Amino acid sequence: MRRILGFLFGRPLATYEAKLEKIGPVAGVPVFGLDALSSAAYGPEAALTILIPLGIAGLPYITPITAVIVILLSIVYMSYLQTIAAYPQGGGSYTVARENMGARLGVLAAAALMIDYVLNVAVGISAGVGALVSAMPSLQPHTLMLCLGILALLAIVNLRGMREAGAIFMAPTWAFVACLLIAIVWGIARSLASGGHPMPIVAPPKAKAATEAVSAWILLKAFAGGCTAMTGVEAVSNGVPSFSDDKVKNARITLSLIIAVLVILLIGISAMVRAYHIVATPPGQQGYQSILSMVLAAIVGRNWFYYVSIASILSVLVLSANTSFAGFPQLCGIVARDGFLPFSFSLRGRRLVYAQPIYVLAALSGLLLIIFGGITDRLIPLFAVGAFLAFTLSQAGMVLHWRREKGHPASMFINAIGAAATALTVLIVIVAKFTEGAWMTLILIPALVILMFAINRHYQRLGREIAARGPIPLDHLERPIVFVPVDAWTKVALKALRFALSLSCEIKALHIETGERTDELRQRWEEWARKPAEASHLASPELIVIKSPFRYVVTPIHDYILLQKDRYPNRKIVVIVSELVERRWYHYLLHNQRGEALTALLMLSGDPQIVVINVPWYTKVD
Repeated sequence: MRRILGFLFGRPLATYEAKLEKIGPVAGVPVFGLDALSSAAYGPEAALTILIPLGIAGLPYITPITAVIVILLSIVYMSYLQTIAAYPQGGGSYTVARENMGARLGVLAAAALMIDYVLNVAVGISAGVGALVSAMPSLQPHTLMLCLGILALLAIVNLRGMREAGAIFMAPTWAFVACLLIAIVWGIARSLASGGHPMPIVAPPKAKAATEAVSAWILLKAFAGGCTAMTGVEAVSNGVPSFSDDKVKNARITLSLIIAVLVILLIGISAMVRAYHIVATPPGQQGYQSILSMVLAAIVGRNWFYYVSIASILSVLVLSANTSFAGFPQLCGIVARDGFLPFSFSLRGRRLVYAQPIYVLAALSGLLLIIFGGITDRLIPLFAVGAFLAFTLSQAGMVLHWRREKGHPASMFINAIGAAATALTVLIVIVAKFTEGAWMTLILIPALVILMFAINRHYQRLGREIAARGPIPLDHLERPIVFVPVDAWTKVALKALRFALSLSCEIKALHIETGERTDELRQRWEEWARKPAEASHLASPELIVIKSPFRYVVTPIHDYILLQKDRYPNRKIVVIVSELVERRWYHYLLHNQRGEALTALLMLSGDPQIVVINVPWYTKVD
């Protein structure tokens, strides 16, 4: 088992090696920026998919829609530069909202981000597989299985540690950026050479006849779909502690690189779509092609560069889920330390990553992929609400932060503009995408907030209950009554009895009458238990035989122990349960698990008077 774990996840890392797992700004791009960069592939496509009913008449509108998104993106970028400097401890929107607007809005921001991270994994993987299916249509029937297989691989890679994930994803990230930039530059050159009317090398599918007229409503819906290109921008601010040396400076450099490349890609793709008259094809249907597949084929044809580019797009879309695998655990760790998630979420695993949040993220994303069949367009409507709600709360919190600090009017103005713009965008996305699935996000986010506050209340009540002030109480220290379930006269039972003799002077062995074993035990008890104990001046253990006409074993012992509470109301009752510990996991299939069952029943009784002690017997049998 150790060899398997070592092969999959690498050797365990010691705590002092945490500094070696820190990353620089260049490595930060693939770790925290893949979500934002890859959204250049599905953001424009989401907008163009909404414009399908307009036919070729919808193409001119992609330019102003992209322009508004780029302006909004720039505002959010300026805001998060401020956030990184003001809150270098990480946590992003959650930390900003909690410290400036209270726990309720902080938890709301955290819940929105968590939902966004889960959706990002599902959308990124499904979009990547969509790109693959565009190039290889024969794989379309296997879309869901491909999505789930890639999800499993991503989870394993991220469990190996952040630094290793960054190294693995470095080459695909920059290959993706290089391929798209080359294609855009080449496409612009061809467009200029032809006087603005380039001929596509591979003609895209012809647009269907318009079935709707242009309206403000359809343009708002297209804008809402295109806003998915902005998701993932907050990831750097969540993971500031992951950077080495001057973490604020490195985090801001990383964010600047991500935003600069994303803006160039969004503008370039929208220009190529319009120049080559490319319209979206219905996702999930026969003949579907992604926008980037059609853009590349129109500019360079279906040659080696096309397939290299498609491979890089596929890899980056799939790996874009890494942003969530990097940001989600960091966020969960911070929130868990504040008591709004299980404390175990804040514990680092064998590779110094928050392992439990990674398992949760993989499970929830897999469930989404199964429910929606791995189709990107079905997931997109759920996507942007959480991200923009977190943007809004973060920037509103920063306004209050600068107001309290005073002397930063320019910073406060930037954040105020950002808060207003993203709040308006949230409303547009909710209204435009409500009937297409955004209503689910509006249910999931409040439900998660309620759950997180329930967890916090539990920890607060538990903290008050177990808080101790003052010295250890030394009154009423009577020795307990010890009960030892004994099945037969074996070394396992003898070990438990020896331990019982060291605890108390009142020991009762409990045996369920089952025939021959009972008679043999009665005969040997006097000679092998009572007399040796008395000769050593120890308490003589008493054998109590309990009849069980229906051959039950665990329940009669459990019931008998509970009866002793009334008989000895002022004394602790200790139950010593002996257990076999096997060398091989499959050996447990050969034995009953009565010890575990009895322990569970006694624990579930919730009686503080009863104490259960497990005494293991380690077998040597292979």
